[in-house]
Amino acid sequence: MVPKGFVGVTLYPFIFLKREDLKHDAELINHEKIHLKQQQELLIVFFFLFYLIEWTVKFLKYRNKFLAYKNLSFEREAYHNQENLYYLENRKFWTFLNYI
Repeated sequence: MVPKGFVGVTLYPFIFLKREDLKHDAELINHEKIHLKQQQELLIVFFFLFYLIEWTVKFLKYRNKFLAYKNLSFEREAYHNQENLYYLENRKFWTFLNYI
């Protein structure tokens, strides 16, 4: 279920991990929980639509799949805040927009 090159994938309301032991990685789980919140805010379908459109635009800009992925607003928010295990307690609605 987890694509090659990734350790976790979030499909609301589930978090899929490449290996069982990763469920103890607090930062990874926090990263994925941030995605759960993003998906919830955008009613799931619009999250994936926005994700696909933004990825396409970033891919055309960078001509590199990995750079496109790393520069997505959703990923930038999640990576920037994954170490702050209390981030979701104070996160404001649609904060991912600050990372576009």
